[in-house]
Amino acid sequence: MKEQLAGLDALSINFGSSGMMIVNIILAFVMFGVALGIKLDTFKDVLMKPKSLIVGVLLQWFALPFITFVLAIALGHWITPMIALGMILVASCPGGNISNFMSSWAKGNIELSVSMTAITTAFAPFITPLNFWLWGSLYYQVISVKQDVPTLIIPFLPMLGQILLLLGVPIVLGMLCSKYFPKMTQKITKPAQVISIILFMGMIVVSFSQNFTLFIENIFYVFFIVMIHNAFALSTGYFGGRLFKLPVRDIRSLTVEVGIQNSGLGLVLLFNPKIFPPEIWHGFYGGMLFITAWWGIWHIVSGLTVSTIFRRKKLPEEV
Repeated sequence: MKEQLAGLDALSINFGSSGMMIVNIILAFVMFGVALGIKLDTFKDVLMKPKSLIVGVLLQWFALPFITFVLAIALGHWITPMIALGMILVASCPGGNISNFMSSWAKGNIELSVSMTAITTAFAPFITPLNFWLWGSLYYQVISVKQDVPTLIIPFLPMLGQILLLLGVPIVLGMLCSKYFPKMTQKITKPAQVISIILFMGMIVVSFSQNFTLFIENIFYVFFIVMIHNAFALSTGYFGGRLFKLPVRDIRSLTVEVGIQNSGLGLVLLFNPKIFPPEIWHGFYGGMLFITAWWGIWHIVSGLTVSTIFRRKKLPEEV
């Protein structure tokens, strides 16, 4: 299995300067659409109803990356270092915006879901590069003791600078639009989010259209790795909520929020040559691309499945 997955690392996608500009515009549009749902009052909720929100954010920012790091070490005999770094990158990303719909479908606490998405997204320019650098570097140090691995530098400052530019600007613009143009925001938020999902799926298709054969040859292994990782992410939210004895609605929302990651952000970061320079990472990071891309597909399936199971279970007040 490990030898088979090693073939993925040779995958390299080069969009060129014009193509990269289009990818960045897509990401900016996606983050602008997410930010339209972020209101400044959301951050006041942290002080008004802190427990569930604080628990959820801690699970998202700290517990999931740590558990992913441990899982990557545990799967060391079966996965390549680049597959593991792809898992860590996904775990470092903020929650995906489709989690709000899934939380509503699961009869969860939609206000908590929106608040978590808003906060993790707003702080993503800082938290995402920090977590990826911290856990990625630590993982590399651990495995380098046991096996020969290529010399790579896990990016921090380049990723921080690029994310501040790519995410910071559209997030601020989206929040300002929500505050000063509430009527227009209400009309365009849902269409913007639908278009965002379509653009993201299109980006995945275009990315791997030239490597379709390689994708088919390895989809069996990638499928199970992502399924296991995603199951741990969903479980982190669920059992974390149970551990802190949160209300049932809140537990449902935490399960979905921690289990749904903005892997589209991870893909765009991987495509960016300023973060992952081709002269250093070329021939190495294909496994990261495959894991991140398949996460974007699988978490929709798993999220809808879990949400539907929750929906069919009666809440305490419905019994």
